[in-house]
Amino acid sequence: MTAADPATLSGGKPAAPRQRAADVAYDMLESMIVTLQLKPGTPIVEAELVEATGLGRTPLREALMRMSTNGLVVQLPRRGLIVSDIELAEHLTLIETRRVLERLIAASAARRATPQQRKDILIYAKKMVAAAKRNDLKAYMQADQGLDHVIHQACRNPSAVAAVIPQVIKCRRFWYAFRHEGDVEAGANCHLMLASAIADGDAEAAICGAEALMDYLELFARKVIDT
Repeated sequence: MTAADPATLSGGKPAAPRQRAADVAYDMLESMIVTLQLKPGTPIVEAELVEATGLGRTPLREALMRMSTNGLVVQLPRRGLIVSDIELAEHLTLIETRRVLERLIAASAARRATPQQRKDILIYAKKMVAAAKRNDLKAYMQADQGLDHVIHQACRNPSAVAAVIPQVIKCRRFWYAFRHEGDVEAGANCHLMLASAIADGDAEAAICGAEALMDYLELFARKVIDT
């Protein structure tokens, strides 16, 4: 699906190098949670995840431990692990916090990305725009996840990335759950604005791109909450 540092295949398509099994498991579980295949409140049944993903118990357990730390799954007495709820009341404060981190990550990525990462960032953003135009939500979500992975590696700030990842995933799930309220093409264009600035190495423009994306997510969230 996606990778932290994609190499580029012929034809200009980013391709993932071999990932650790636990990272593959994390990406797969993230996609299942974000796209509501695992709905909020759903109990985590290890045997079912093994069957659904084709992965072993060990990488799945490691991925679930990370998700528990991130608040994507929660441990309840006598119920075990369940998928966390979508908290409408807290979502705007989540975006407020994410905005600060995204500004830092965007500026850092613009300054520190390698030439290959700059190319891959643009490729993923353009894939989002193309997917939005043809209303291919699966391709849109995969490209979104891929774009985040490359930007996060390019910024070379593990602390900021560790802090923002749970917020990114929760925002992505919120958007997917209420996507009928939003403009997919507008969201894709915000991502392209951000990606273009990073690819150009323009830190100030990258901050503006991050702000535009957070503005889009905030307006979307307010529309959902006020409905």
